[in-house]
Order: sequence, then structure tokens, then C-alpha cells
Amino acid sequence: MASREGLVQRRIVGSDAQGTQEKPVSDTEEDYSPLDKDVRLTLLEEVILVGIKDKEGYTSFWNDNISSGLRGAMLIELALRGRITLDNTGMRKRSLLSRRVIMKNDTPCGDILLDEALRHVKETDPPETCQSWIELLSGETWNPLKLRYQIRNVRERIAKNLVEKGILTTEKQNFVVFDMTTHPLLDQCQKQGVIKKIQDTLLSRWINDPQRMDKRALALVYLAQASEVLEHAFSSLSDEDYDLAMKRVRELLDLDPDMEAVKDGADEVLWAVVASFFK
Repeated sequence: MASREGLVQRRIVGSDAQGTQEKPVSDTEEDYSPLDKDVRLTLLEEVILVGIKDKEGYTSFWNDNISSGLRGAMLIELALRGRITLDNTGMRKRSLLSRRVIMKNDTPCGDILLDEALRHVKETDPPETCQSWIELLSGETWNPLKLRYQIRNVRERIAKNLVEKGILTTEKQNFVVFDMTTHPLLDQCQKQGVIKKIQDTLLSRWINDPQRMDKRALALVYLAQASEVLEHAFSSLSDEDYDLAMKRVRELLDLDPDMEAVKDGADEVLWAVVASFFK
């Protein structure tokens, strides 16, 4: 799991992140893309776009956290689409990490990865917590009876979705001892739209109140950090903007998810996932 200590202080001087403000992305099921509503992106696809190497067409071999980050993205995506929620606390308060994920609406999403995760949640009794689901969907369990929950080849399947949307392409690369299918970037505008959303969320559109922030943008920042790809979104920033963006990331990481989850308008699953990664 990622931690706030995982922030890498890397400076790259470049162009300023300020520019024409994009329209906010809706939290509804109808709008996912940062730029073009004809190309709808899930949180999983956005995380992959931030982390993928443009020309090489793959994410870092040394990144161990992107797998769990993508599983957290599945849960938040399902929650934002109104498919799952957390069980009721009743009269006594319980921490987010102890509350169980329950089905709210079993209507398929039309995305094979999300629908696979949704089926697991629906069929599991007793329910599991967000933290447990992240581990189960990643295959990080010592219980052989629960290995069936693992969703495999997630990065490759997300990349294929992005190929179908015309954002990535498919190539074969030779790595001396083996050949690997890679997915170089084809549509630079879509990736830059995702990066701009992250930059604007932390800079030009910064709101010092998570409850007033766009939920998808907020989730993307947390998930990119948990997946150890957030630094990729900062490579074009000036030193001044880089320092400011990093400061605001730390402010978000210092928040208490249990306190944020009880505020009006909060998405409890989002904050439970954040607690799973950073608390």
C-alpha cells in the first residue's frame, strides 16, 4: 500500500500549468472524459494514462503499487456510479476500515472489469471491507478459497479498452529474452486532458475543502498517489507550481478520512479507499 512518505521530491523545470480552465467533470454516470464527452474515461483508465510511458507503451516494471491502486479505483468508480456503498453504522460509530461494502444497485455498468468486481461484491456473504476488497481483487490473500476474487490482467485489459477508444495503439516489443505486447500513446490530447485535470485540481481550481471539490478529480489525485504515478502529472510544472502542488497533496494526505466521510455530500466509499491506502 502507498503512504504519504511515498511522495518523491523531483523537480523538473518546464512550462507553467496555468491555462484555459476546463469544464468540471460531472460525477454522473454519463460523463467521464476530461476533454471529449464522446470518449468516456473511467478512473482506472485515467490512472493508466497518467502512468504509461508514451512511446514505450507500458507502466514501470518497478511499480508495485499500481496494481492495488487500480483495484481501489474500481471500488470508487462503482460507488460514483451508484452501484455500491458502505453498510450503515447504526447507533454506534465505526471506522471506515471496519465497515463493509454492500450492493446498492446491481445493474451492470457496461465495463467488463467493473462488472466483474460488481459481481464479486454481489455474491459475497458476509460482505468485505474496502481494504479487504483491494487485497482480494489484487490476489493478495493467503486464503486459497478467496483467490477466485482476483481480477487478472487488469493493466492489459484497461490498455485494450483505451486502444478501442483510439487513445492507445498496440505494438510488439522485443526484450531480448521475451516479446511483449505494448500500447504506445496515440492520442496525446486525451492524456494531457487527464494531466491537466490533476494540475488544475491542485493549482488553478484548488478549493481548500474536499467536500466542494469534484469527486472524480479528488479521487484521481488520491488514486494516482496510491499508484505511485502522480509525479508523472507534475513533470511539466515550473518549480514554483511543483512545490505548491506537492504542498496541497500533503494537505490532502493529512486529512482524516473518518472525519471527511461524515460531512454532507461525502462519498463514504471514496474515503474508505483513501483510508485503506494512507491511514
